[in-house]
Amino acid sequence: MQETLTTTWQEKVKAYAAISEEMGKLHPEILELAYQENWFKLFVPEIYGGPNKKLPEILRLEEELAEADGSLGWTITLCAGAGWFAGFLNPELAAEIFADREVCFAGSGAVGGVAIKTQTGYLLNGKWNYASGALHATIFTANCTLKNEHGEDILDENGEPEIKSFILKKEEVNILPGWSYFGLIATGSHAFEVCDLKVHENRTFKINQHIEVADSGFDYPFLQLAETTLTVNSLGMTNHFIKLVEQSFYSRSGRYSEAQILFFNSELNRCKEEVLNLRTKFYHTFGESWNQLMSDGEINEDTLIKVSSISRKLAHACWKSTATLFPYCGLEAAKKESEINRVWRDIHTASQHALLTFEI
Repeated sequence: MQETLTTTWQEKVKAYAAISEEMGKLHPEILELAYQENWFKLFVPEIYGGPNKKLPEILRLEEELAEADGSLGWTITLCAGAGWFAGFLNPELAAEIFADREVCFAGSGAVGGVAIKTQTGYLLNGKWNYASGALHATIFTANCTLKNEHGEDILDENGEPEIKSFILKKEEVNILPGWSYFGLIATGSHAFEVCDLKVHENRTFKINQHIEVADSGFDYPFLQLAETTLTVNSLGMTNHFIKLVEQSFYSRSGRYSEAQILFFNSELNRCKEEVLNLRTKFYHTFGESWNQLMSDGEINEDTLIKVSSISRKLAHACWKSTATLFPYCGLEAAKKESEINRVWRDIHTASQHALLTFEI
């Protein structure tokens, strides 16, 4: 039964992927599917209406989503990932936000704004780029440097300028269309800005501090959470691409010699094997880190380093395999309207995320 249900949503996503790209955002049918499946709330605690899924299950689901459509996988990963902040929000504010069936978080990890402390809260000004899912978002998250009323930096306990994250509502931000890149088009990863916005003190939060809900997994380190979720997106897209390469080549195999076909098979199998082996190692290493957290209440530094390392190795293997196999796809792969070209563009756009740029 589960296999039938999975096939159904994958087929629906595939049917609308090209239309979503034309629209520059997820098609309403796919959005409705996301709301029904609670995909935007993957990390939201059950107390706020979340599906009670944990990171091990979420990673595999995000791999499947990205394999079905890169833009969908990326949007869900980034928006649901921002929803993970639910564990650190003021409980009353969180309950209000997540009461919305269509709640969707978008935001930026960059420090793009300044927040001036006032008697009741903060006065915000700033601009933030690359907010995936901006056109679907009900909530935006933004990082700001804190200053006092005289414009002087407020310092943290280490004597450094203090930075806090803020919760902003969609009606409070101005979306700046500018996602003009050649891939992940339906993510609508536009910029946003605020001008002289007054927010209450309860709109601030800091991750991995003061967990506000008794739900396991919220103390998984954010760096490795981000690395692993981004990696499975590249993995899912690469799974899709490899299948399309195979179909494309064999549909034209009559024009090749036996030696050429054997050479292609060798390259294809080498790429498949490398990705599969690293995928297995990735999930095993991540599993070790998760089990440590569940049993010991923390993850040792060596294990976290291994999680980061295998995430980067797998992501880079995916990108290299795509580059190796692309020349065997035929001219159809260079046609921007084709499925294989869309997947290729999505993979290369995802590869530009700064977090996984270097394999070391």
